[in-house]
Amino acid sequence: VVNLFFEPSTRSRVSFEIAARRLGAEVITFDPDRSSTRKGESLRDTVRTLGAMGVDVLVVRHPEEGAPEWVHDWTGLAVVNAGDGTGEHPTQALADALALRSRFGEIRGLRMAIVGDLLHSRVAGSLVHSMPTLGVELVLVGPEHLLPPEPPPGVELSTDLDGVMEGLDVVYLLRVQRERGGQVGDDYPQLYGMTQERAQGLPPGSVIMHPGPINRGVEIEPEVADGPRSLILDQVASGVPVRMAVLAAVAGGSS
Repeated sequence: VVNLFFEPSTRSRVSFEIAARRLGAEVITFDPDRSSTRKGESLRDTVRTLGAMGVDVLVVRHPEEGAPEWVHDWTGLAVVNAGDGTGEHPTQALADALALRSRFGEIRGLRMAIVGDLLHSRVAGSLVHSMPTLGVELVLVGPEHLLPPEPPPGVELSTDLDGVMEGLDVVYLLRVQRERGGQVGDDYPQLYGMTQERAQGLPPGSVIMHPGPINRGVEIEPEVADGPRSLILDQVASGVPVRMAVLAAVAGGSS
């Protein structure tokens, strides 16, 4: 298994390494900054070279949307999408589903608000497909310029976080993707941040999630991130068994 990460990562990269090792696989973490990509080698040539060496699985994170699919087409190898630009992050959505299942027992019927930079978030790109499939009712909340222009059928849009708080089971916070063009004003924490006051106003039993990395004091106050409603570390913990399952499936020939 080769972890081919062309963008920074802590949670995904390390959990894929742990997952592969627990399955008994040999793991190589590819560092683009110490490879021939620094000499101008293309992604296509890089992955075809790795394929010629007998690699079985490529775990790919890349700034361009669609890159994992290209890699599969070029090599014919099993490829896992670990995040492609503003596209999707499927294993994060699966880890989130497992964390919710562990907390609530049943996912179907939950109401979730995803709050923040929905236009540029690849995690949101996977959640808007996976959660409704699992029976979760979704509302997407954020500044108008960071909301998707055309949400999937049945998914609500709102610019008013306080207006949708009633009846929520899950608040899923996203960081603003400044590296991808997301911009917000100084009033963002006041309008969309999960403050202690907002958290206290949530229905009993509701939870708060965040895929990380967290910008404490922006999308969430530290006391809330570390508080009893937080599922953030549960999401991290769920990532290892989920990625073990995905790696085992693709290595065994599953699509």
